Amino acid sequence: MKDILLCTLTGRYHHPSLGLRYLFANLSEFQAQTKICEYVIQKHPRDVVEDLLQYHPKIVGFGVYIWNAPQTLQVISILKRVAPEVTVVVGGPEVSFEIETQEICQIADHVFKGESDISFYQFCKSFFEGHRPLNKIIQADLPDVVTLKSPYPYYTDSDIKHRTIYVEASRGCPFKCEYCLSSLDTAVRNFPTEQFLADIQALMDRGARQFKFVDRTFNLSPTISTQILKFFLDRVDLGLFLHFELVPDRLPPELKELMSQFPAGSLQFEIGIQTWNPEVAKNVSRRQDYEKIKENFKYLREHTKVHTHADLIFGLPGENLESFASGFDQLYKLEPDEIQLGILKRLNGAPISRHMKTYEMAFMLEAPYQILKTKDIDFVTMQKFHRFSQFWDQIANSGNFILTMKQLKIVAEEKFSGSLFWMFWSMTDFLTRRHGQSHSISLISLLESVYYFLIDEVRLDKDQVRTLLAEDFCRHEKRDLPSFLKTQRREIQSENGGRTKATPSRQRRHLRP
Repeated sequence: MKDILLCTLTGRYHHPSLGLRYLFANLSEFQAQTKICEYVIQKHPRDVVEDLLQYHPKIVGFGVYIWNAPQTLQVISILKRVAPEVTVVVGGPEVSFEIETQEICQIADHVFKGESDISFYQFCKSFFEGHRPLNKIIQADLPDVVTLKSPYPYYTDSDIKHRTIYVEASRGCPFKCEYCLSSLDTAVRNFPTEQFLADIQALMDRGARQFKFVDRTFNLSPTISTQILKFFLDRVDLGLFLHFELVPDRLPPELKELMSQFPAGSLQFEIGIQTWNPEVAKNVSRRQDYEKIKENFKYLREHTKVHTHADLIFGLPGENLESFASGFDQLYKLEPDEIQLGILKRLNGAPISRHMKTYEMAFMLEAPYQILKTKDIDFVTMQKFHRFSQFWDQIANSGNFILTMKQLKIVAEEKFSGSLFWMFWSMTDFLTRRHGQSHSISLISLLESVYYFLIDEVRLDKDQVRTLLAEDFCRHEKRDLPSFLKTQRREIQSENGGRTKATPSRQRRHLRP
C-alpha cells in the first residue's frame, strides 16, 4: 500500500529519472507512503496501470517528456477509466506550456507547470489535510536550489550497478537558442559545490562509476567546473566515465590543462554546434565564435583523450540542404568522434514558433513534433535526411566502422569534391534500396551493404574492401567472419586495451591509440 506513486516512462531501462528522485527527496513526512515507479516506454500501458493499482494509490504523479508523452497519455487514459477515484497529476517540460491544446492535460486532474520539487510536496500536504487544491493548473514556484534536499541517496544499489547515474551541478542556461526550452530560463542557479561533491563521493563509495551531468552549460563557470574536474581527476584511477555538455567556444586554459590529464575512455563531451551557418545561428538567437570552436576542437583532438560528441540540427529556419552539407563537412574536418544529427522539433513553449510563417515551417502535431518541411527543405528531402541520420549513426557514430570511415573519407576526396556529406548522401540511396528501411538492421547486414557499396558503386578492389571490413569487424573482439569476407586470410587481432572500467562499449570503439 502506497498513497503516492511517482511514475515515469523512460526511453531505456538504463535511464533512471533524476526528476522523480528530486520529488521524493523533498516529500519530507510523506516519503514513507510514497514509491517511485519507473517503466520503459515499450511496456504495454495496460500492464503499467495494473502494476500501479496494486499499491492502491491515492495520488499518481507522472513525469512527462517529449519522448514519453504518447505512451503516458495512453497510461493515464486507461488509469482514469478503471480507477477514476485516483488523483492523477502530471508535470515536466512537455506539459509546462501550451496546456490547453494537450489531451493529456485535459485528462489529468492537475497539471504542474515548471520545477515542482517543492510545489508537489505542498500539494500533497494540502491533499492529505483535506484541502485539495481547486485549481487544475498549478504554477510551481521556482525552487531555491541551495535548500533543495539531495536526490542522490535515492538511487538504489541496483541503479548504481546497472544504470547511468544522472546528476546536476546547476540548473538553467544563459543562452536564448529559440529551439530549446532552456531559452526561457531567467538565470543559471548553481548547487552548493561542496555539498554536491559530497553527494557524488557518497555515490562513489557505494560503487557508482558512471555519471552523466544534465547541466546545459557545464563549463559556464570555470571556477566551479575546474573544482568538479579536479575532484574526479583525483579519483579517476577508480575507473570512471563522465559525460558533460559544454559550450563549444569556452575552454579557458585551466580547464584545458585538467582535461589533458584524464585517461582515454573517462571523459565524454557533448558539444552543441547545431549549425555552422552564422546567419542561421542568428535567426535562432544562438551566439557562438566559430574560430574559437575550431581552436578548441583542435586542442581536444591533439592534447586530450576526450571523446567528443558534436551536435547538428537539420531544419533550422534559413538553412537549406547545401548550407547544412557545407557545415557538416566543416565540422567533420575538426574530427569529433561522433556527429549527432538531430532534426528540429517544435517543443511546446519554445520561441522557434515565431518563424513558422516566415519560413513556411510545418511540424508534426504529435510528439516528437519533428519538422516536416520548410521554405528551403521539402518533405521528401526531410525524409531522406532522416534516413541519412540513422545510417550515419549506425556506421560513423557506432564505432563499428572506424577504418572504413577513413576509406570513405578518401572516396569523398576523390569522387565527391572532398565532401563526405554528399558521399554519404549517395550512400544513403544505396542503403535504402537494399534495406527498404533505416532502422533495425543487424551489424552483419550493414557490413554486407557497405561491402557492396564499396565494390559495386565506388569500384574499389574486392580484396582491399574485404581486408578493411574484416579488420573493423574483428577490431575489438575475435569473431567468425561472414561468408562474403572469408577470403580474408590473415588473422585479425582484437584491440582490448586503453579503457576504463566504466567506459561504455560504443565509446571504447572510438578510442585512439
